[in-house]
Amino acid sequence: MQNKGAKKVGRFSIQFEVANDKDLMRAEEGIISPDKIRRMTIEGVVDPGASRLVLPLSAVKQLGLQSSGKVQVRYADRRTAQRDRVQGVHLEILGRQGTYAASVEPKRRTALIGAIVLEDLDLLVDCTHQRLVPRDPRFINTEIE
Repeated sequence: MQNKGAKKVGRFSIQFEVANDKDLMRAEEGIISPDKIRRMTIEGVVDPGASRLVLPLSAVKQLGLQSSGKVQVRYADRRTAQRDRVQGVHLEILGRQGTYAASVEPKRRTALIGAIVLEDLDLLVDCTHQRLVPRDPRFINTEIE
């Protein structure tokens, strides 16, 4: 993971891996060879003020992900728009993995990693050092009532 400079407090860039989850499952089942898995390293802005995962259209195309419908998005300046939603985005950050849906932004050049992904992977934002850190380096902690 590589950190870049921040433009706003609590926001900074990292590089992380994304892959097509269907390809990963097909490779695991022996249907395709592992070298056929569509995957890439992408730069993304960590933004705990955002809620979900957002991917640029270029990455969605490279991963071969298909639209599963539309979502309403609201930007920081309060504008709204409808965007495509894709399923089956497998990502890995700091050795922690998960599969998520993502909103697709046609003109974005970087991904956006929101609070739901960070919470699911049990990663904390260290604003002082502009990095992500696991709450517990050994485990992803899940809280149950």
